[in-house]
Amino acid sequence: MFSTYILTYNEEIEIAACIESIISLCDDIIIVDSYSSDRTLEIASEYNVRIVQHTFETHGKQRTWMLREVPVKYEWVYILEADERMTPELHAECCQIVQSQDKYIGYYVAERVIFMNRWIRRCTQYPRYQMRLFLREKVWFDDYGHTEREVCNGPTSFLKETYPHYTSGKGFSRWLEKHNRYSTDEAKETLRQLNEGEVRWQDLFWGRSEVEKRRALKDLSLRLPFRPLLRFFYMYFLLGGIWDGRSGWVWCVLQSFYEYFILLKVWELREMEAATVLPANAETRSLATEKNKKLT
Repeated sequence: MFSTYILTYNEEIEIAACIESIISLCDDIIIVDSYSSDRTLEIASEYNVRIVQHTFETHGKQRTWMLREVPVKYEWVYILEADERMTPELHAECCQIVQSQDKYIGYYVAERVIFMNRWIRRCTQYPRYQMRLFLREKVWFDDYGHTEREVCNGPTSFLKETYPHYTSGKGFSRWLEKHNRYSTDEAKETLRQLNEGEVRWQDLFWGRSEVEKRRALKDLSLRLPFRPLLRFFYMYFLLGGIWDGRSGWVWCVLQSFYEYFILLKVWELREMEAATVLPANAETRSLATEKNKKLT
C-alpha cells in the first residue's frame, strides 16, 4: 500500500470527486490545504481523511514541507491534485510496483487532459509525465516557473497507466484568472533562463527519457521568435489539435494567449529592471561629478 497526499486551495467544486476516486482504495489520505476560504475543508471533513493546513509560499516549497513535516503510514506516497482522479487500474499498478521492491525510487505517470468534457489527446502533447509515486525520503521539490520540479535521489521509471486531469471544471473565468497568475511566475523563470540558461541540444535529440527531451525543448522554445504563433501552429497542426474538435481549437487558442501573457510580462520585467538601473547610474554619475569638483 501507499499513502496519498491531496493538495488543495479553494477546491470545493473538485474535492469530493477527487476523494471519491481514492477513498475506497487507500487507507491513509492526507489533505494538505493552503487555508482555503471556501467549503473545501467542510466537504473533505465528511470523509475519513486527515487534514493539515500550511501557508502557501510556492508549489515546490509546499510539496517539500508536506513530505518532510507531515507523517504518513507508508514509505511510498502518491501526490494527487484536487482536479485529478485516481483510477482502479492506476491504483493496481501502483500497488504492484510498491510490492515489487525493485531498484527505482520514483515513477512518472502520464496525465490525460480532460477539457470541455473531452480527453484532448493530441494537442496536449500526450503523454506528459508528472512525478506522482515515489519513496517519501528520496524525493523533494524545487520551484520552476509557476510550478515545481522534482529532485530525485535515485533512479526513476514510468508507469503504464494514466490519470485524468480535469482542467476546466471551475469554468473559463477561473482558468483565465489562474493562468494570469501563472504567467507572472513563468515570466520570471523565462527571464532567468534567458539570462543564465542554455539549450541542452544533446538532451533535445538523445535524451534518456521523455522528461529530459521535453525540458530541453522548453529551453529551446524560450528563445524562438513569434512564440505564441509558433505554439499555436505546433499544437494545432503538427500535434494534431485540429483532430481534437472544438475542445482542441479552444485549448490551442488559450495556450497561445497564455504564451503571449508570458512574453508581455517578460518585457515588463525588463522595463522594470531598466528603470531601476538608470536612476542608479544617474546617481553614480552625480556623485562622481561632485567628487571631481571637490578635487579641483
